[in-house]
Amino acid sequence: MLPREQLLKGIENREEIARIIDLAEIALKTWEVAISDFLSPPVIAEVQRLFKGLTELEMLPWGGYPQAERQRVGIVRAEIPLETPQITLAALDIAGNFLFDPATHRDFLGAILGTGIVREKIGDIIVLGERGAQVIVVPEMVNFLETSLVQVRSVPVKVQLIDLSELKIRPPKTKEMNTVEASMRLDAIASAGFGISRSKMAEAISAGDVRVNWKEITQASYNVQSGDLITFRGKGRLEVGEVAVTKKERYRIQLTRFQ
Repeated sequence: MLPREQLLKGIENREEIARIIDLAEIALKTWEVAISDFLSPPVIAEVQRLFKGLTELEMLPWGGYPQAERQRVGIVRAEIPLETPQITLAALDIAGNFLFDPATHRDFLGAILGTGIVREKIGDIIVLGERGAQVIVVPEMVNFLETSLVQVRSVPVKVQLIDLSELKIRPPKTKEMNTVEASMRLDAIASAGFGISRSKMAEAISAGDVRVNWKEITQASYNVQSGDLITFRGKGRLEVGEVAVTKKERYRIQLTRFQ
């Protein structure tokens, strides 16, 4: 048995992590791969931190393509090989003519949830503009959605199973930049990376709109480091690259913004 209370101590997403621990115990007992529902990036990051110290278990997240935000997690004993094909996923094409009634990610998600499916059964949604969208789901939801999802906004749609290789993934837009700062404070670096004033960034951090490595940080004075990923709700992501100290003892920081 795993030390449940010790593992859950100080955990932000306690309910979701408790379910992952349940799956891990099943994997230990059965010697088979246990697979979670879809998890959000903050939960995945917390699971990865948790499993670093559990040498008897192997954990692998997979959401259908390398940049997927929402992913299922496969868990198995460390002695057993674990690869992405073992984490079962299905892709659906939602086809319709959205030329005169454009639909957003929220519209497609709302229509899917409106059929009665819970969010945990749904992975990423890839919006394809006027021709519809693609969605990644748990395989057991395929037949249900093929018959139950018939409309998004005012547009009739046809849902059909496609291969994961048919997903139309667009590489994220990136912008490379450099900044020189007096410190490695979160508010200073995020302000430079996202192009807003430092005072407004400090307010956003205090409001809980900013995460570092998917963990909520509410202190503007928090020190970031090379390799950290800063996410700003509604504004995208910022990766902290190489950091060098100048002759004047300031920090020259490479940043990559993902939009």
